[in-house]
Order: sequence, then C-alpha cells, then structure tokens
Amino acid sequence: MDEQLRAYLEGLHRRGREHDAERADRLERLRNVEPDTAQLLAVLVRALGAKRLLELGTSNGYSTLWLADAARSIDGSMLSVDVDPTRTAQAMGHLSRVQLQDYVELRTEDAALTLSHAADASLDMIFLDAERPAYCGYWPNLLRVLRPGGLLVVDNVLSHAEEVQTFRKLVSDEPGVTEALVPTGAGALLIVRDLC
Repeated sequence: MDEQLRAYLEGLHRRGREHDAERADRLERLRNVEPDTAQLLAVLVRALGAKRLLELGTSNGYSTLWLADAARSIDGSMLSVDVDPTRTAQAMGHLSRVQLQDYVELRTEDAALTLSHAADASLDMIFLDAERPAYCGYWPNLLRVLRPGGLLVVDNVLSHAEEVQTFRKLVSDEPGVTEALVPTGAGALLIVRDLC
C-alpha cells in the first residue's frame, strides 16, 4: 500500500470515529472496522490470491478501500453491497478519490438478495459486516457461493458475542467448514469451506 492511500485511510478512520462518537443511534453510525482488522483482511486477500471478493456491509467504504487495494495488487475485483444509498455514494466518492473505483462494483442492495443471485462456488472470499440478526438466514447461501477453500470473514464476533451466538453454533455444527477466531479489533471469525 502506498503512503498516499495509507494517509487517506488514517484520516477516513479518524473522521469515522469522530462521526460515530456524536451519534447515539447505532444505525446512524458508520461503524467502520478497526485498522488492524482491515489490515488482516488485506493480508488474507493477498495470501489467498482471492480475486473474486464480496463485501456485505459497505458503510462509507473504509474496509472497501482496504479490500480493493488488496484486490488490485493481485488483479482481482470485488462487489460490495449496502442497503443505504447514501453510504454507497460515500463509498464511491472515497474509491474515486484514491483511484480504486475500477476494482469495485458497488450496489445498494440487501445482502440476502445479493447472495441468492450469486452463482455456486463463485467467490474466493466474503467479508460479512452487516446486520447480525440476519446472519443465520444468510448461512446456507454463504456456504453455497464460497468456492472450496474459500474464506468467509465475519466481524464483531467478540464485541457482539451474544448477537452472533446462534450463528456461531450453525458454523460449529457445519461439517464442511473449519473455523478460527482471531482476537483482533472487534473479533474476526475466519471460516474456510473445506476442499472436499
């Protein structure tokens, strides 16, 4: 990552924290991932050679920028979706300012719809950072669209452990996956779809 992009990301994260501190309603907050989680995502994209990425929960595009930069480095591309058109527009503005817009398709769309229309085994990596009560409903399609050996990363599994408890049980009961919890940021759950 070049220094210009790194500086832009630092400023964007700082402004996001200031924005969120002024809002009591969590739905009005940007709720960006922590920088160490974003850096982990970027490393995972590069390590896996994950050229086909999906982000569920764009917000203002902070994590999207990290993922897009990683995708660019391996000649990949990504789709990022959010239900809020204002957030989608904010993300496009940030992507354009740092010349990453060619690596990302942004959609204002419900994650369930995106997943239901995705082809079987079509994705190398998915980053899930959306509304946690919906995760259990997403689970069958998350598995279906990940290629064997593909990776699902779920944010906030430590900070909101109660809200993802049922989802984590689904994951642990699934025989076709391997999981690991990374205690960085708000807690990232890594789930790999087994090769066979």
